[in-house]
Amino acid sequence: MWYIISYSGVKGMFMGEYQHTIDMKGRLIVPSKFREQLAEGFILTRGLDNCLFGYPLDEWQRLEEKLKALPVTKKDARAFTRFFFSGAAEVGLDKQGRVNIPANLLEFAKIEKDCMVIGVSSRIEIWSTELWEAYYEESEESFNDIAENLIDFDF
Repeated sequence: MWYIISYSGVKGMFMGEYQHTIDMKGRLIVPSKFREQLAEGFILTRGLDNCLFGYPLDEWQRLEEKLKALPVTKKDARAFTRFFFSGAAEVGLDKQGRVNIPANLLEFAKIEKDCMVIGVSSRIEIWSTELWEAYYEESEESFNDIAENLIDFDF
C-alpha cells in the first residue's frame, strides 16, 4: 500500500510522492504542491531509470548550459544529449492543473494509467506505479549502503 507523503514548505524545492492516474487523453493532474513552481510551463523529457523528468524553465536553462558544455568529441556526451534533448517537450498546465504528456514520453516510461509523481529537489519525476514500486523496493534494501558510499555526505 502506498501512502502520499507531502511536504513542500521549502520554496523552489520539490518534495513528496503522489499517486495519480493518466486519463484517456494522456493528461495528468499535477499535484497542487507543485503547480505554483510549474505554472509558467516546464520541460518534460526522458529521465533515467525509465521515468520522466520535469524541470521548471529556469532549472532547464541551467541544465541546458551544463549539457552544452559537454565535449561534442566524446561519444557518451553526444549520445546522452541526443537522448535527453530529443525527448524533451515544453508543456503547460491547464486551468484544472493538468498537463498533457506526449505519447512518446508515456510509452518510454511505460505509463498506461497509474503513476507516481515524486519531487526530487529541483525536478519532478513521473513514474509508472509498477516501475516505481520495483525501484523503491530495490533501493530501500540498499539505501544504507548507498548513503555510506556517497563521499562527504552527512545527515
